Amino acid sequence: MEAETKKTEAAEAEENPKQEAAEPQQPAEQEAAPQEPKEAPKQEPKEEPKQAQPAEPTPLETAQKALAAREKEYLYLRAEYDNFRRRSAKEKSEAYSGAKADAALKFLPVYDNLERALAQGCQDEAFLKGIEMTMNQLKQVLESLDIKPIDAVGQPFDPKYHNAVMHIEDEKLGENVVSQCFQTGFVMGDKVIRFAMVQVAN
Repeated sequence: MEAETKKTEAAEAEENPKQEAAEPQQPAEQEAAPQEPKEAPKQEPKEEPKQAQPAEPTPLETAQKALAAREKEYLYLRAEYDNFRRRSAKEKSEAYSGAKADAALKFLPVYDNLERALAQGCQDEAFLKGIEMTMNQLKQVLESLDIKPIDAVGQPFDPKYHNAVMHIEDEKLGENVVSQCFQTGFVMGDKVIRFAMVQVAN
């Protein structure tokens, strides 16, 4: 019996080393797991200093602003009206002057014919007197409309008032002097409504 027991223990001893060899040996020290980086402590945002909020306007300030706006609008409208009034007055004056000049031009041929008749003369003194009276009356009408004849004969030639249609040489007269007027010119104020048709000497 003892011999069988020793055999059995010897057999078990032979099997144990094989089993131990089969089992994998675990490393004595396990690799340390990678540690996650620690988060930095969060800093609380600093509170910004509170800005003082503008105070709400009082009813008086609101009323003053509204009054100032109305006053500005009134001044603007007043300036616009003054400009319109002056422009209208100027246009009205120019329209009246233009109409007056156009009407006067229609009567100037009558003036020319009366002037020619007086230059020819007449043996009938009564007839000649009638022509003179008619001419004087027409001149008065023209003057009442601020229409005046342009001086020509003996005056220096001025292209602003004279229209030269002929030229002669005359030693008795100076240079660029009007020697003869073929048709009388007229001005209304500063505006020429008809140029004088003249002859210029030298």
